[in-house]
Amino acid sequence: MPSSRRTATGVAALSAAAALVSLTPATASAHGAVFNPVSRVAACYAEGPETPKSQVCKDLVADSGTQPLYDWNEVNIANADGNHQALIPDGKLCSANRAKYRALDWARTDWPSTAVAAGAFDFKVRVTAPHSGTMTIYITKPGFDPTQPLKWSDLDATPVAVHPTTRTSQDGYYNFTGNLPARTGRHIVYKVWQRSDSPEAFYSCSDVTFGGTTAVAAKAPTEAKIAAGADLSTVSHAGHGGDEQALALSADTAGTPASPLPLALAGAGGLAAFAAGTLLLGRRRNSSVN
Repeated sequence: MPSSRRTATGVAALSAAAALVSLTPATASAHGAVFNPVSRVAACYAEGPETPKSQVCKDLVADSGTQPLYDWNEVNIANADGNHQALIPDGKLCSANRAKYRALDWARTDWPSTAVAAGAFDFKVRVTAPHSGTMTIYITKPGFDPTQPLKWSDLDATPVAVHPTTRTSQDGYYNFTGNLPARTGRHIVYKVWQRSDSPEAFYSCSDVTFGGTTAVAAKAPTEAKIAAGADLSTVSHAGHGGDEQALALSADTAGTPASPLPLALAGAGGLAAFAAGTLLLGRRRNSSVN
């Protein structure tokens, strides 16, 4: 084979390898939601994206479709880097200013809620990918009007809980205790989870009711419900970057990778190796002829 043809063959193989990597679909990552008190997106997902029970969840699906509910663990800003108020305007706190989750910002009094009382409260956050960082929980001030869009100034400046998070969780949960102040009526518990190993941050709104029963009690998704909807989610139930590498080393995660990326990289590596071998062999043959 002429040298020029061998070179062209090698270049083509290398190009194919690069194209394979660049065309491999990247799966977005997702990380969790508050299950106690139950967040809005988690409560509607628990009802069932295809058959929601409460009127507000029915309206959410009519407005935004079912995908925001199947992606219940995704409400995030990738490059937040602590600049929460600069990136999220008033009235958009529950959606993190993302159009996909715009229905979560609705100022309505029929969101499923959790009955609470002043004093110690056990928070539970279901995480599909634990991360190092800080989870800060706020509650709205006395006199908060739930019929008005949530503003940053509505939140009490003193958090009801601050929890340092690690890259490990207890059976998929962060469990920690906070202290709820005295309130009456409906309020919103707001979570900001800022990673320390990334600029990414996560947000959520949970509706709570002080001093009585709730009209529509919020329920958290069961593990069976989470598993049943995983295939319909557009986001990964794993970490990303270094997190994926750490999880892959666990014996519990051995088996077929959830993402096609490792296979694509392996295929691309094989093509690159073939191309390099072809070029080297061609050079050796050419030098022997000369």
